[in-house]
Amino acid sequence: MTSDVLLKTNLPGLPSPRRGKVRDIYDLGQELLIVSTDRISAFDWVLPNGIPHKGKILTQLSAFWFRRLSRIVENHLVSCALKDLPRALSTHKDMLDGRSMLVKKTKVIPIECVVRGYLAGSGWKEYQKSKSVCGVKLPEGLQQSSQLPEPIFTPATKEKAGHDINISESEMAGRIGSELTERLRAISLRIYAEAARYALERGIIIADTKFEFGTGEDENIIWIDEALTPDSSRFWPKDQYKAGRDPPSFDKQVVRNYLESTGWDKQSEPPSLPSEVVKVTSEKYLEVSRLLLAK
Repeated sequence: MTSDVLLKTNLPGLPSPRRGKVRDIYDLGQELLIVSTDRISAFDWVLPNGIPHKGKILTQLSAFWFRRLSRIVENHLVSCALKDLPRALSTHKDMLDGRSMLVKKTKVIPIECVVRGYLAGSGWKEYQKSKSVCGVKLPEGLQQSSQLPEPIFTPATKEKAGHDINISESEMAGRIGSELTERLRAISLRIYAEAARYALERGIIIADTKFEFGTGEDENIIWIDEALTPDSSRFWPKDQYKAGRDPPSFDKQVVRNYLESTGWDKQSEPPSLPSEVVKVTSEKYLEVSRLLLAK
C-alpha cells in the first residue's frame, strides 16, 4: 500500500518549490501551483512514510469547500484542471492529476483564524486552568469535548517552526488592526457555521478548524491555503460523539497515538509507521472524504 504514495515533487522547467509539511508550492509568476503530496506530519516532524490517497483527498476537499462557500468570501482557487497547467508539465499529468491546484497569489495575513465549536485539544487544556480559551470566557462545568454555547474565534500566530501560539483577539488586533481583525472574525465564524451545518447532515461534527487568509491588490480578503480538511480540522463521527471523553476522529490521531507509544523523544528523527497504522490512517481520510463529497 505504501508504494502508492508521492512524497516529493520536482517539476522540470519550474523553479525549485517551497516545501511545507505536506505541500510543494511552485511560483509561476502571476500564480502559484500547489501540489499536495502524501506526506504526513506529527509533533512538528514530517514522518518517513506517506499516507496513500492523502494528497488527493486534501486537494479535492479544499476545492469542494472553496467552491461551495465562495459566496461568503473570495478564495484563491483558479483551477484544478490539468488543461490549465503550464504546457511544460504535460508529461507529469499522471502525478499531478487530482492533487494540484492553480491559485492566485496574495499577501498572506500572518494569523491562523481558528474557530472552535467544541472544547478539545489546546482549548480544553486552557479551559481547565482558566475557564477561558484565548481570552474568551466560557461557562463553568464544561467537559472535555463539550459543545460550546456558540462557536468562538480563537486566533493563533503563524510560526515558521514549531507550534502556532494561541493569542487573544485583542492581541491579533494589535498586530494587524482592529478593522481587519473584525472582518476576519466575522468571515471565519460564518464559514464555520455553514460548513458545520452541512457536515452534520452527513454525520460529521466539525469540532474546530483553522483558516488562513491573504489580501489581493485591492486589499480584498481572500481565503487561501486549504479548506476544512482533516489536516486543518478536527472531524468527529456524530454517532460516536459523547461529551466527557475524546471522541474518535477522522484524522491522523492514530499516527499520534502510535508515536506516543514508541517512546520517541520528539526531538530526533521520527520512526517509520507500521503498515497497519498507515492503512488505518488512509482509510480514515477516505471515509471522511466519501461522507463529505457524497451527492
